[in-house]
Amino acid sequence: MHLDRYAVIGNPIAHSKSPRIHALYAAQTAQALSYEALLGPIGGFADCVDAFRAAGGRGMNVTVPFKLDAYAYATRLTARAEAAGAVNTLAFTGDEVLGDNTDGAGILQDITVNLGCPVASKRVLLLGAGGAARGTVLPLLDARPASVFIANRTAAKAADLRALAERFGQPGSNITLQAGGLAELAGQQFDVVINATSASLSDAAPDLPAGLYAPGALAYDMMYGKGDTPFMQAARAQGAARLSDGLGMLVEQAAESFALWRGVRPDTAPVLAELRAALQG
Repeated sequence: MHLDRYAVIGNPIAHSKSPRIHALYAAQTAQALSYEALLGPIGGFADCVDAFRAAGGRGMNVTVPFKLDAYAYATRLTARAEAAGAVNTLAFTGDEVLGDNTDGAGILQDITVNLGCPVASKRVLLLGAGGAARGTVLPLLDARPASVFIANRTAAKAADLRALAERFGQPGSNITLQAGGLAELAGQQFDVVINATSASLSDAAPDLPAGLYAPGALAYDMMYGKGDTPFMQAARAQGAARLSDGLGMLVEQAAESFALWRGVRPDTAPVLAELRAALQG
């Protein structure tokens, strides 16, 4: 039986959970496909993707450090990929290469559906102004929060992301959109706080002022691990009522890619449960 080929490309890549996730999705939806992990050579992204396409590849997920390379490689971009300035999903149809960014849709699905935390009319704080934050800002605005504050250690980067969000956001929107440094958060409260910084990778948490979390607030870290991340630990100490890591985001953004490629959306709940059990085991 012919299997359509898909892959995730990154460097490093051995740690990737994507092959397991997509194998589970394929089995669940009876899709005939194979999915592998490719170690992309630094400086050789385009050649590696060219070879995969020539061998019959239908699509790829893209992870660190190639999301900007994938953005440049695409011949057509979705609006959310253009707004993000980065691509994590490629779909190949003939000579066309569609570039998409499913990260923001994944995190919003995890927060609003899996965690049952509506974003509409809420005060949202987005920490960070790098690629992860850029991928999140447009889907976040589409969810119609009351306000979004983009905060970054370097305030100028936060201002740049606010300008990007204003350019791609819905015209006529009454969402209050602010940006600034971490110190400017003093005296403000938020209902949803999303950590899109890489601080947890360095076993650290952003230095946030006290009193940030409103009653019932959710603290969400895009990173994940066996236990609480440093951000989640700090949020608990500062009074956040609910905590979540980003494992659900990983599973949901993969489902978004799968749906783009195959035209069918898998059920993410059993896959997330399996990955969570394996992570804690």
